[in-house]
Amino acid sequence: MKLRKIIFWLHLAAGVFAGVVVFIMSVTGVALTYQKQMTEWADRSYWPAPSTDRTQRLPIEAIVSKAAATQPDVKPSAVTFYSDPAAPALVTMPSGQNVFVDRYSGATTVGGSAGIRRFFRVATDWHRYLGAGTENRATGKAITGASNLAFLFIVISGIYLWWPRTWTRQSLAAVTWFRSGSSGKARDFNWHNVFGFWTAIPLFFVVLTAVIISYPWASSMVYRMAGSPEPVRGAQRRGGPEPDRAATVDFSQADAFLTRVESEVPGWRTINLRLPANTEKQVTFAIDKSYGGRPQMRSTIVFDKNTSQIARTRTFADQTAGERARSWMRFVHTGEFYGFFGQTVAGIASAAGAMLVFTGLSLAVRRCWVWLGRRRRSEEVLAEASAARRAVQ
Repeated sequence: MKLRKIIFWLHLAAGVFAGVVVFIMSVTGVALTYQKQMTEWADRSYWPAPSTDRTQRLPIEAIVSKAAATQPDVKPSAVTFYSDPAAPALVTMPSGQNVFVDRYSGATTVGGSAGIRRFFRVATDWHRYLGAGTENRATGKAITGASNLAFLFIVISGIYLWWPRTWTRQSLAAVTWFRSGSSGKARDFNWHNVFGFWTAIPLFFVVLTAVIISYPWASSMVYRMAGSPEPVRGAQRRGGPEPDRAATVDFSQADAFLTRVESEVPGWRTINLRLPANTEKQVTFAIDKSYGGRPQMRSTIVFDKNTSQIARTRTFADQTAGERARSWMRFVHTGEFYGFFGQTVAGIASAAGAMLVFTGLSLAVRRCWVWLGRRRRSEEVLAEASAARRAVQ
């Protein structure tokens, strides 16, 4: 059997095996394309009415206190400030019901747009875990991970199978542009080739990065290839659990530090302050010049509470080669690394992925139907020949 035929049957088998799951991930990927922008846009209608008097901003402690008063049993963990003067501060609550607080009047609203958040939460659960509940998420993740591997093979083998055997204008046009008037198998074949041709490269990166996100061994390989050690995360890096912030938050220098950060990073869009406990010696600000998802536009400034000076700063360029590569791959998957344009390309690639699955499965069903028809006719011919022999005898 020729190599091309072997690859074709493997390509077909992988598509049949993973097709439904890949279709679900592709459709939900399209739904999640502009998640951050759409969530912020929807939240704007829930912002408290902006104060007309903006001569004096409230201290951070007052903002956090206003938010805490809305949920007395929940302790705030962080507060985010926006460069938009009309935007309120966003106080993060472990309950998930975050609070918007006007920075001048102290007016509050709780939660933001519940509907849009619920939509994206459901889409994310289906994209990552096929909608499985908490107790079955490991199984859902294993299935989506295996399907991502299968899809990666489908994309790579599809490029090989698409490659024209003879490069002529007519043969190239047949697989790179839509043919009007075609239907049935011819239409599905044409669409399958056209969508594959125009989105092969972005789809390859979207699926490759999905594999890296799905499997720790693939993520570790990125660090090894970059020659960098994997970073230690979470409680391991801190040497223990998070400090108890129940009643120990220190605001003594927070406002002065925030003013310093605003002047140190021109063009900032959001500044996030993780509320420091009294026992902590440092205050950390995370600054972002984008909507999120662009690690090259993020930085961190850490202040020493004893000296009131900047202890350290960290930008994308300060990360190890492995960390930069891993961040690039994480946000190339969503396209966010390249901003709105990148998100759009990733969304189009996801839509094309859904169309490739649809047309591929359609072609597979048609092929199966033709095979069953041939087998049925063959059995009928054999039956007629057998009956004829018996008649002669």
